[in-house]
Amino acid sequence: MKVIVLGAGIIGTSSAWFLNKEGNDVTVIDRQGGAAQETSFANGCQISVSHAEPWANPQAPLKVLKWLGKEDAPLLYRFRPEWLQWKWALNFLRECTPSRTAANIRQIVAICEYSRQTLLSVRAETGIEYDHLVRGILHFYTEQKEFDDSLAAARLMRDLGCPRNSISADEVVRIEPSLARIRDKIVGGDYTDNDESGDVYKFTTGLAGKAQDAGVKFQFNTTVTRLITEGRGANAKITGVEIINADGKHQVLHADAFVVAMGSFSEQLLKPLGINLMIYPGKGYSATYKITNPDAAPSVSLTDDGYKLVISRLGDRLRVAGTCELNGYTRELNTTRCEAITRRTRELFPDACDYDNPTYWTGLRPLTPSNVPYIGKSKISNLFLNTGHGTLGWTMGCGSGRAIAEIMSGRQPEIDFAFAGLPRRNRPTSLQPREVQA
Repeated sequence: MKVIVLGAGIIGTSSAWFLNKEGNDVTVIDRQGGAAQETSFANGCQISVSHAEPWANPQAPLKVLKWLGKEDAPLLYRFRPEWLQWKWALNFLRECTPSRTAANIRQIVAICEYSRQTLLSVRAETGIEYDHLVRGILHFYTEQKEFDDSLAAARLMRDLGCPRNSISADEVVRIEPSLARIRDKIVGGDYTDNDESGDVYKFTTGLAGKAQDAGVKFQFNTTVTRLITEGRGANAKITGVEIINADGKHQVLHADAFVVAMGSFSEQLLKPLGINLMIYPGKGYSATYKITNPDAAPSVSLTDDGYKLVISRLGDRLRVAGTCELNGYTRELNTTRCEAITRRTRELFPDACDYDNPTYWTGLRPLTPSNVPYIGKSKISNLFLNTGHGTLGWTMGCGSGRAIAEIMSGRQPEIDFAFAGLPRRNRPTSLQPREVQA
């Protein structure tokens, strides 16, 4: 069948790759000039299956209150006159109960592990080079309460089959010697040796190239304006997508099926169709530094819990990403938040990088309150969802693409996950984000 995929980030590109392998005629549409130009461009680059806790957890509400009004806070909530933002916040608070947090972690780990195994297969098949390192992820804590609170999450991860081990401060420094200078501030950590890191931009553009060689068509510099429907209720279907092409001309493209993988902008596109996604943009920041002293830079991917930063080594570059700003759809750089990232990185690794010439970037993470994404069918028979992956788009990317291709081919993926519009394979759940009408 003919399929149009809307969005060429890691989610849309992997969807196109697997749909093509199923024998479909696939076209990908994106408003940018190439693949992975927005949220998949310069993120933290961790494949973090064992460190994939949702932002919504029992400790989150008090932290958010503490951070209100602080420009350099890890999570900055700016109140706006937007009903979606307020509704999202109320749903976020509901997801912060211990039982919902534990259940959401199970959902997230299921799709993340499925995706990691899929990534390994794609890497073996394609040979794409993307500065990947399989040295694990080391999460270190500088506050005793945060470390104590992490022990239960680590136990849950181990119960789910993830080898996430809580370790002492001395063990943290043994695994990553570049942290030795702050040994007196570290109270503990946890480490998973089979988690990975790698450049999502290099991988996505590499996969887009392989997909194009296999027959996938990419239509860049093309803006999606609306989806055109025919019929009502159970008989409704999408007949085409209206676009403004690279020459500035309006066109309608037709296909048998459509996949929405437009991240934070999925909600705006689908709302006129009566499909209400609970997705709000969370502006994430990153800084990339040239490594000048390789021996002083970390070689294990790190998570700095106190500052909510992730740190990954990408060849001769150090990528530091994190923080979240809930402030609408603007991608304007906040100088205070940028400087806070550099200040902390310089404090950790003062002799490792050129800190005078950083490359700063922001991207809009498509956040659901639970951090559980929408993957599967919508209430319109030929319209499918692959969006809302939040901070874990890279971790979930390949598995999400594989899963949507299987669903569109009439199969249910072999994974215990609440796919939209499909029954759970092993047990009933109410964890799928509530607002979608699938």
